[in-house]
Amino acid sequence: MATPQDNGPQNPQGSTRIVAGQSATPKRPLGLKVGFVAGILALAGGGIVVASAVSANSPSAGTSAEAAAPAGNPAAELKLGYFGNVTHAPALVGVSKGFIADELGSTKLSTQVFNAGPAAIEALNAGAIDATYIGPNPAINSFVKSQGESVSVIAGAAAGGAQLVVRPDITSAADLKGKTLASPQLGGTQDVALRAWLSTQGYKTKVDGSGDVAINPTENAQTLKLFQDGKLDGAWLPEPWASRLVLQAGAKVLVDEKDLWDGSLSGKPGEFPTTILIVNKKFAADHPDTVKALIKGNAKSVDWLNTAPADEKTSAINAALKDAAGAELKPDVIERSLKNIVFTVDPLAGTYKKLLQDGVDAGTTKQADINGIFDLTALNEVTGKKTSAAGLGNE
Repeated sequence: MATPQDNGPQNPQGSTRIVAGQSATPKRPLGLKVGFVAGILALAGGGIVVASAVSANSPSAGTSAEAAAPAGNPAAELKLGYFGNVTHAPALVGVSKGFIADELGSTKLSTQVFNAGPAAIEALNAGAIDATYIGPNPAINSFVKSQGESVSVIAGAAAGGAQLVVRPDITSAADLKGKTLASPQLGGTQDVALRAWLSTQGYKTKVDGSGDVAINPTENAQTLKLFQDGKLDGAWLPEPWASRLVLQAGAKVLVDEKDLWDGSLSGKPGEFPTTILIVNKKFAADHPDTVKALIKGNAKSVDWLNTAPADEKTSAINAALKDAAGAELKPDVIERSLKNIVFTVDPLAGTYKKLLQDGVDAGTTKQADINGIFDLTALNEVTGKKTSAAGLGNE
């Protein structure tokens, strides 16, 4: 079995930690493929680590929890999900540096780490979490399935940072016929992007893995191992996993997703939403001030990531990855990853109709009206700017 140094963060699906409060046993969403477990469990052969830790933070010296609490009706607890990916750096540093907890005040922050969006949505719908950092396609799918009742997109976190990386002998789309590719999870943002792109190349794919090109949704750490073992021909992955396959497994970039976005929808060439922040609609209605505090913490994280010195940023992300996912990344992996990512609170709402259509074409969602998916009113109050909902919600 590879050591953590060899395999880096394992991006577990369901790791749990409690911040600024007493330890608690999380509810387990029905049907999650990987349970919430205590301790660190290494599964031989696959290089998967599922980590769970409990820690506590007290308010800063001279400030009581009550004094720091948001006005209004703060929740007793905010249960927040995110992934152990560099594309989730606003969550990683927001939790580790206390930006989010500080804004929440007396509201206890607990967190769960997931491998991919559909699992996080399942946890959100089951009540195991209240809000989560996630890719846009699972959020769209949840909104569609619930007829607009489940979630609201309340902010952006990261844009860019996803690539199709393949074996060196694959030089064009024509070489992919009959090959086997991976994505983090069926219906996830990278899974939909891969299927949509293959469709533009004339290939047909099916959600059961059959078709002109086989797509096997696979946990990210396993994808690295399977690629190294020659059992996968490539994968469409978020950072740092694309960089890990390139730098540690000899993969090459066939498609950089930023090249597929000309800026006509986002207004920013090369930018597409990779990580956004969503909240359960009922939780938002019951605790608007807690949601606003979460948005403030996210904005602080994004600001810090955009202004911190490179070495300090790398160190903070690595420390947070070790805490969230069990191991650090090599410096060259983080450096390459960060070059591909833009941290922004703008969810790039203009791209969502295309993202929906991509999901429809991929067979992972159905055509629907997504008007109302955004509620950017609190974000615009926090930033003092007019972030557009592109006619798909409040701003």
